[in-house]
Amino acid sequence: MGALTDLSSFSAHPIVQAPMAGGASNPQLAAAVGAAGGLGFLAAGYKTSEAMYQEIRQLRDLTSQPFGVNLFMPQPGTVDPSAVAVYAEQLAGEAAWYATALGDPDTGGDDAYDAKVAVLLEDPVPLVSFTFGCPERSVCEAFAKAGTYTVVTVTSPTEALAAQRAGADALCVQGVEAGGHQGTHRDDPQLDGAGIGLLSLIPQVREVVRLPMIAAGGLMRGGQIAAVLAAGADAAALGTAFLVCPESGANILHKRAVTDPVFSRTELTRAFSGRPARGLLNRFMREHGPYTPPGYPQIHHLTSPLRQAAVAAGDPQGMALWAGQGHRLARELSAGALVETLVAELRAAQETHA
Repeated sequence: MGALTDLSSFSAHPIVQAPMAGGASNPQLAAAVGAAGGLGFLAAGYKTSEAMYQEIRQLRDLTSQPFGVNLFMPQPGTVDPSAVAVYAEQLAGEAAWYATALGDPDTGGDDAYDAKVAVLLEDPVPLVSFTFGCPERSVCEAFAKAGTYTVVTVTSPTEALAAQRAGADALCVQGVEAGGHQGTHRDDPQLDGAGIGLLSLIPQVREVVRLPMIAAGGLMRGGQIAAVLAAGADAAALGTAFLVCPESGANILHKRAVTDPVFSRTELTRAFSGRPARGLLNRFMREHGPYTPPGYPQIHHLTSPLRQAAVAAGDPQGMALWAGQGHRLARELSAGALVETLVAELRAAQETHA
C-alpha cells in the first residue's frame, strides 16, 4: 500500500476533478480545483511521456496542493485488421467531405505506458490512476515504495477484485452514466450496453472489497455527491461538470455543445475510437456507430484527422463530444466557484437527511 491510505488526506472536500484525455484536464484546471479544496487530475492519455512530464512541471508551478495523473493501460493486440480496413472504407466519404486523409491505425497501442511509469517513479506525484485495465502487482508495489497512491478504474465487482489483488490503494468505480470512455478492463463487444449504473455498482463493489472508492458517472450536483457517499463511496469524481469551466482546455465547440439543446442526449459509441465511450449524439455517431468494429486504439488513430478537421471546420457534428448523462446540468462557473457550489449543495443535502 502507498504511504497514505486515506483518500481524505489529499483534499479538503470529497470532490475529484476526473481526468479527461484530449486536452480538457490541463494544469490550469487541476490547479484551480486543488486551490478550492478538491483534487485535481492530469490526463496523460494520448500524450508522450515528455509532454506528460512538462504538464506535471507546469502544475507544480501553479500549486502546492496534491494532484493525480491518469494513465491508459496498454491494450492487447487482438484487433482484427480486416475489420478496421472495412471501417476505413466506410469513412472514405468523411475523408472527402473534410478534405483530409484518414490516420494510420497502426500508430501504436501502448500509449507509451512503460515510459510514463518510469517518469512517474523517477519523479513521483501524489496519486496515479489507471484506466482500461489493471497494472501488474509489481507496478503497484513500485509506486507504493515511491510514496504514490494508486487508483484503478473499475466497472464491475470482478474488476474491483482484480485491482485489490494487484495491490491498488483505491478504486475509481465508474458507472455506465459516465462521459468519455468506459474504463472496462477487457473490451468485450458482447457486453456493449450492459454497464452497471453507479448507485447499483457502488454497493456491489463494497460487498467484495474494502478499498476506498471514488465514485464516477453522471455526477453534476452536490446532492448526487451526497447520494454516492451515503451509498458507500469515499469521494466523487466529476468530469463533464468541470469540462465547461473556463480553465478547462476543452475546445469551445465542445463546451458549447454540452449545454446546447440541439444535443439532447448521450449514447455509448465505438464510432470515434473503437472502444465504448459516451458522448453527445451527433451525425457522426448516428451514421457510423452501428457499423464500427471493436478496435481500440486503431480506430482512434484512424479517425483522429477527421476529428481534427471537424474542429477546424467548426463542425460539432463530426467531433467526439464526450459527455456524461447529466450534461444538461452543467454550469458555466469557474472551477473554484463550482467546487464551492458543490460543497454547499453537498452540505445542504447531508443536513436535510441527517
